[in-house]
Amino acid sequence: MEFKGACVLLGVLLLVNCSFQQNPPRKKPVKKEATKDAAIEELQKQINDIVEELNLLKEQQALQRVCLKGVKSHGKCFLADPVRKRYHTASEDCNALGGVLGTPTSSDENDQLRDYLRQSIGPNEQVWLGINDMGTEGTWVDQTGTTITFKNWDTSGSRQPDGGQSQNCAALSGAARGKWSDENCREEKPSVCQFNIV
Repeated sequence: MEFKGACVLLGVLLLVNCSFQQNPPRKKPVKKEATKDAAIEELQKQINDIVEELNLLKEQQALQRVCLKGVKSHGKCFLADPVRKRYHTASEDCNALGGVLGTPTSSDENDQLRDYLRQSIGPNEQVWLGINDMGTEGTWVDQTGTTITFKNWDTSGSRQPDGGQSQNCAALSGAARGKWSDENCREEKPSVCQFNIV
């Protein structure tokens, strides 16, 4: 309803603005010209504010659609992408949607993400997370370059991360109960995009 009201108001303001622009300028006292210019500037400001609000509403609506398809957790929406891609392609595709590759920041969030991925992609799949150590070997960072504080490496068996310089991207494993492993970034895996809820 707010969206329709904003559209109607925007239409009225655009009509008023057009009518000001279509009237030929007449010679008037300078004082009235200044008043008219101020009124036009105020109308233009209102139009700009409405356009900005309309864009925000569109963004919120798109985010709600994403959240309806995915899962909400701790102020974030996660949306699984079952298409197998290399790490960088998966990251670019998430960015194009307005998100980043998912990065769980707590055990609870990791468990919710694991359960969602097991249901949406498959119980034994590995999915790309937004965690890598490409910059400095052994320093695992998220998509913003911030060092991660929560870690859920698989310490059974090969004690992850164990890949050295050949494995710089993290994946969450459904088969390993949501534990992480470092993988070669050129491997193709499903992924999960993360969107912050406004």
